[in-house]
Amino acid sequence: MKTLRIDQLKSGMVLSEPVRTKHGQTIAKAGTVLNHKLIARFAFYHIDSVDIEVQKYGELSDQPEPVLEAEPAPEPAPNAPAPADQSPTTVAFDANHHSSQSKPKAPKSEKHVHTNIEDMVSFQQKLSRTTEFQDFQVSYTKSLESLKVFFQEIKEKQVIDLSPARFDVAHALLKNRTSLEQIDMIHSMRSIDDSVYAHSLNVALISRLIGKWLKLSKEDLRLLTVAGLLHDIGKTELPEEFLTKSGKLTDEEFAMIQKHPLYGARLLKAANADLRIRNAALQHHERFDGSGYPRGLEAEEIDDFAAIIAIADVYDAMTAARPYRAPLCTFQVIEEFEKAGFQKYNTRFILTFLSRMASLYSNSKVTLSDGRTARIIYLNRQKPSRPIVEDNNGNLIDLSLQLDLHITNTL
Repeated sequence: MKTLRIDQLKSGMVLSEPVRTKHGQTIAKAGTVLNHKLIARFAFYHIDSVDIEVQKYGELSDQPEPVLEAEPAPEPAPNAPAPADQSPTTVAFDANHHSSQSKPKAPKSEKHVHTNIEDMVSFQQKLSRTTEFQDFQVSYTKSLESLKVFFQEIKEKQVIDLSPARFDVAHALLKNRTSLEQIDMIHSMRSIDDSVYAHSLNVALISRLIGKWLKLSKEDLRLLTVAGLLHDIGKTELPEEFLTKSGKLTDEEFAMIQKHPLYGARLLKAANADLRIRNAALQHHERFDGSGYPRGLEAEEIDDFAAIIAIADVYDAMTAARPYRAPLCTFQVIEEFEKAGFQKYNTRFILTFLSRMASLYSNSKVTLSDGRTARIIYLNRQKPSRPIVEDNNGNLIDLSLQLDLHITNTL
C-alpha cells in the first residue's frame, strides 16, 4: 500500500482502501480501478490523498486513459456545505444582454502551458473544411431559399402548406448527425448575414433539438420545427432599416420592434395556421416571470411551443456576433441562462436545455479566461457552466470554486 496525493494519481491505479468524504459518504470501494472521472470526484470532495495498491499500481499505471462519458456532478453528502455560488440569481437577461467581466489574473505557476498552435486554429475553420459541413452548407442555403418562399406565400396568398414532401427543413439538415454536430454546424454558418431567415432557421433547428430532449412526439416535433421557422415572420412587416441598424435603437424604434409578435400572429391567423404555431409567433418574447412582451403573460399562460422557442431564440442570438460584442461560446450563454433562467423560462425546459447542452461538450477541449487550454472531465449538475477541467499540466480545476476563471471557447 502507498499513500498518494490526488495530483499524483493516474488512471489504472487501484485503491487499497475505500475513499470516504469528511462526512462519511463512501465515494469508491477498495479494489476500484481509478479513471479520470473518479479522480475528479475526489477533487470535488476536497480529498487530499488516497491509498493505492503498490503491486497493481506498477502493473496498471501505464494503461491508456478510458474514454470519459458524460455524467452529472456527484450528489453532495448529507449536511455537506454546498460549493460556492451554487444558487441561481435574479439578474435580468435577454437577447441584448451584455455582461462585463473583470480582467482575470494571469496564472503564477511557471508550469503554465500556453495554448498550442493547433488549438489556436478556430474549430469553425477546421469544421468548414470537412465534406460533412460542406454538404450541410448546401442544404442550409437551399433551406433558406425555401424559407423565403414559405414566408412570401403566407404573406401574399394567406396559405400555409405544411406537407412534409413540400417542406421538411429538418430532414436534410439533421439526418445522421449527432446533437453536437448539429450545434457546431449551426455555429459555423455565421458567415450568412441574414437577420430574419438564418436566425429563424437556426431557432427551428435548436427548438427541434430541445423537443427531442423533451421526448416530444414525432408530430409535435414537426409542428415545433415549423413554429420555430415562423416565429419571427412578423419582422418582415417592419422597415428593413430597423432590423439592420448597427447602433442602439431609439425608444420609438424599439417599441416598433416589439410589435413583431403581434404582426406575426396576425399573418399566421390569416393563413389558418395551427394555434400552437400562431402562439409561438405571438408569445416567444413572453417570460415566465411576466417581464416579457407583448402581453406580459406569466407561467402557464405561455404556450409550451413558445416557451421552448424562447430558449432557442435567446441562445441563437447570444452565440451570434453583435456590433457591441463578439459571439459568446456555449458555456458563456449557459452561465447567462443560469443567472436568470430559473425565473424567466419554463423550469423543466430550461433545466433540460442547460444540462444537455453542457453534456454535449463532455471531454471536449476548451479555452479558459486566463488563456490556458483545458479539457472538460466532469460535469457539474448544479452549475452546468462550471465543470471540473484539467489543464495541460494535469492540474484539476473546479470552476465552481475558481470564480475568477470561466470557459471562453470550445475547441
